[in-house]
Amino acid sequence: MSTLTTTTLNSSFPPILPAPFTANQPPTIRLYPLSNYTFGTKETQPEEDPSVVARLKRLEEHYDNYGMRRTCEGILVCHEHNHPHVLMLQIANAFFKLPGDYLPHDADEIEGFKQRLNERLAPTNPKEGDTEWEVGDCLAQWWRPNHETFLYPFLPAHVSRPKELKKLYLIHLPPNKVLSVPKNMKLLAVPLFELYDNTARYGPQLSAIPHYLSRYRFEYVDEEGKVASVMPGAGQLPGPDAKDAKDAKVGVTVLADGDKEVTMEGTHTNGH
Repeated sequence: MSTLTTTTLNSSFPPILPAPFTANQPPTIRLYPLSNYTFGTKETQPEEDPSVVARLKRLEEHYDNYGMRRTCEGILVCHEHNHPHVLMLQIANAFFKLPGDYLPHDADEIEGFKQRLNERLAPTNPKEGDTEWEVGDCLAQWWRPNHETFLYPFLPAHVSRPKELKKLYLIHLPPNKVLSVPKNMKLLAVPLFELYDNTARYGPQLSAIPHYLSRYRFEYVDEEGKVASVMPGAGQLPGPDAKDAKDAKVGVTVLADGDKEVTMEGTHTNGH
């Protein structure tokens, strides 16, 4: 079996194709190249809380007034050299987080989530399609049992009144999109191999993303819109032309940084 399509497989000994091995799996997801997207910056968005203590105090006030807080964050996936990369925000050159935030207490879950995504990533002067998001599967739920910093991927049996529930959703990116990040943040494209088992740098929630995504099969589309690579197991290989990226280097890519100009394969703008 091979990840290469029939037209990119340069071997006189083609692989043996096993029977399809996709039973009870979700539909295959197409990933588009990082260079298809346009990245820019917009006005600074200061953090609501100056300290962890202040953040937990605001959480306590929210619970007292409205009950359990609901938070949604998005896992946006593209590819670089046929390897999945997750778009991630970095704050103060240290703290990593996914785009999204807590929802207003009376907001619809999905519409409120889309509003939060637009606050973080939509350009200042959006055009048609810039504020549209395709929210996919809920990949994980993390619970905050008490007014403290720890979240768990399960609800402890002794906890009957959790203080917060955070959901991580898969966001299906279109072939092209404009994304703008606040000037006090960086937007990074982090490969799955960098996240995997790297709790020391990214924490338990983000380092678990490769596990969440492992249930999907991906097709990697090139800049011309043709399938360049596939994950094996679905039977017959597709056969459009594609570039050979076997020797390409893959790593974390800074896409937008309000502190300085960024050189990258995608397009960088100052607003839209």
